[in-house]
Amino acid sequence: MTTHFDTIIIGGGPSGLMASIASASNGNSTCLIEKNKQLGKKLLISGGGRCNVTNNVPYEEIIKHIPGNGKFLYSPFSIFDNQSIIEFIESNGVPLKEEDHGRMFPVTDKSKDILNVFLNKLSELNVSVQTETTVNSIEYDSETKLYNIITKQQSYQCTHLVISTGGKSVPKTGSTGDGYKFAAQFGHTITELFPTEVPILSDEPFIQSNELKGLSLKGIALSVLDKKGKPVITHEMDMLFTHFGISGPAALRCSQFVYKQQKKQKTKQIKMAIDLFPNKNETELMKEVTNLIAENKNKLIINSLKSILQERFIQLLIDRLNIDIETTGHHLKNEDKIHLVKTLKHFSFSVNGTKSIEDAFVTGGGIKLKEINPKTLESKLQNNLYFSGELLDIHGYTGGYNITSALVTGYVAGYSTTLK
Repeated sequence: MTTHFDTIIIGGGPSGLMASIASASNGNSTCLIEKNKQLGKKLLISGGGRCNVTNNVPYEEIIKHIPGNGKFLYSPFSIFDNQSIIEFIESNGVPLKEEDHGRMFPVTDKSKDILNVFLNKLSELNVSVQTETTVNSIEYDSETKLYNIITKQQSYQCTHLVISTGGKSVPKTGSTGDGYKFAAQFGHTITELFPTEVPILSDEPFIQSNELKGLSLKGIALSVLDKKGKPVITHEMDMLFTHFGISGPAALRCSQFVYKQQKKQKTKQIKMAIDLFPNKNETELMKEVTNLIAENKNKLIINSLKSILQERFIQLLIDRLNIDIETTGHHLKNEDKIHLVKTLKHFSFSVNGTKSIEDAFVTGGGIKLKEINPKTLESKLQNNLYFSGELLDIHGYTGGYNITSALVTGYVAGYSTTLK
């Protein structure tokens, strides 16, 4: 048995949901096929279960936070943008609130309220939803110009096909890379896939010994260094030491640059550096440390510095600089003080990669963008075939940027199927 639709969307994540709604809103008979039991699993877990649905900042700011080919989105943004997302959600009964850095959340802090907007809209537009349905193969009939989508249960036929199956990150949500196989079948190039927004690994002795495990550093500047020791990227945020390396917002944002430097430098070991006081220059910090030590000249250095840094980190610094743990402020050599301040401004250490793509929040790499029309998201290699979301070689930082890309490209792909 074969059922015919104008448009079929494969993948019921954020991008596929939006593509289905855009297609059906413009009069196409539309079918959404999803292999999971429920739609929008990734939407439910985004933003820690609160759903950071988009970001309320200007285009330029969004593009800046999508280091993986964000400029491709200029054309899609001219059709549907972050403000369109906000309007879509709020006009369907779910008010949003703005938090730090423009992040938009439902006022209720419940991601299921966002998902329900999409589910209600699908129902209202009579989209045929097929869950627990895995696509085994896709065939294209060049005579009838129809796509045949074969599943275990039955086959479906359509004029326009949108593939929105996600990347390879968070596979428990159903993102297992199926779409890359289908894209390649139609001649598309898949650039190398790699983990982004993922914790970083280190085999440094102080990491392996767990001496800093669980230690959080607030408002530091974390950098990935090139082979000359110059920063290629710096993020000023919080970070966390773990039993395997580093995590937290700053580390996640630096992770893709660790991968890229490994490729560029052709080595596994990459240097990173922490500036513990990014808002003070070395002269200002030297003055502060000098005053602190002078005020507590009879105290051990480790105790004097507790007011500006956690004890475990001070201990590590003192060990690294070969300063006797029993040294008081009165006996601290000037050269040791100079080295201490320099290290506070530039604590360098080695990392040797990141956790796997399955552990990442976002997949780097994907379908080569030169093969996609940015105005329609249609394949340049195959008529009436569209791609959207994380399948494309677009990746951003966490903070509502990836979901914005997914929803915008999903809308444009779905809307474009109605223009022919």
